[in-house]
Amino acid sequence: MKKIISIVLLMAVCITYAQKKTNGTIYVEHPAIVTVENFTKAFVSGDADKVSSFLADDFKSYDGTSTNKNDKGEDKDSYVKSVKFWKDNIDYLSISRSQGSYPDALEYKDANQKDLVWVQTWEDVKGVHNKTGVKIDMPMHRLYTVDKNNKIKTMISYSSSSIGDEIGSSYADRKNGEIYNHHEYINSVRKMIYAFENKDFEKAYSFYDDKARFIDNNAPIGTSISLTEQKANDQKFLEKFDIISIDVSGYPDYLHYEMGNMSVVQSWWTYRLIRKSDKKKINLAVLFLDNFDDKGKIISENSYYSENMLDAK
Repeated sequence: MKKIISIVLLMAVCITYAQKKTNGTIYVEHPAIVTVENFTKAFVSGDADKVSSFLADDFKSYDGTSTNKNDKGEDKDSYVKSVKFWKDNIDYLSISRSQGSYPDALEYKDANQKDLVWVQTWEDVKGVHNKTGVKIDMPMHRLYTVDKNNKIKTMISYSSSSIGDEIGSSYADRKNGEIYNHHEYINSVRKMIYAFENKDFEKAYSFYDDKARFIDNNAPIGTSISLTEQKANDQKFLEKFDIISIDVSGYPDYLHYEMGNMSVVQSWWTYRLIRKSDKKKINLAVLFLDNFDDKGKIISENSYYSENMLDAK
């Protein structure tokens, strides 16, 4: 009996999920889409009068990510004024369809939607804020309602606020930590480099955390290797080159960043080498960025140098 009841319940669930009900029609081509896209072109061009011509008198613009329950939206006059702000403050502005996307026009059957068409778009907004130099490159999703007169009545925008926050923060000077020219971590980097120069590898690698990651500017972006892999690379390097000396260029800096509480030593070096294959002398400029944990161990290292210098005839 239990088995029969289970089968009946399963069939009921399947039938429930199989039921469908239409509530309108979706269009890939529609006059409302043309209106929205022409409105966007007018906005990008900075033509406030033309933008205004696409908007209904009772137009309202809303931030779709706002948590303000009393948000009454931005009215037509205020929004039209914002066109000038964007024109005056954003260089190289463009708004284009996101790759692989296209707008939809939706006509709903609901009685309260009979005189409206909903248009939804997925776009990329790009530009440069000309006062702060902040680059704008962000996706944006918008929902519009277009009335029976083919005027935009509502616009709801969904986008990240992080770029706007960065622009706002960039108007004022702000410290983000301190720079030291002498520090315990600088001493650690120097001892590590000179131990390597003198082939004291046990000491050199003792300054790294066992889980440290290594990033090479000549490797594909986003890739890193482990300490074990770095040790193997170092041995391959020493099979090809003799180290005459490693000399500091200028002086290292220790940077303690307030944001993220990061501890970084940046140091510049000249590797004076002899290539074993042809006895060619090479002076190689190298920059290291070593990130330390709160135990004084290096947890990641970025190295910057020209691989072509090592291969040059």
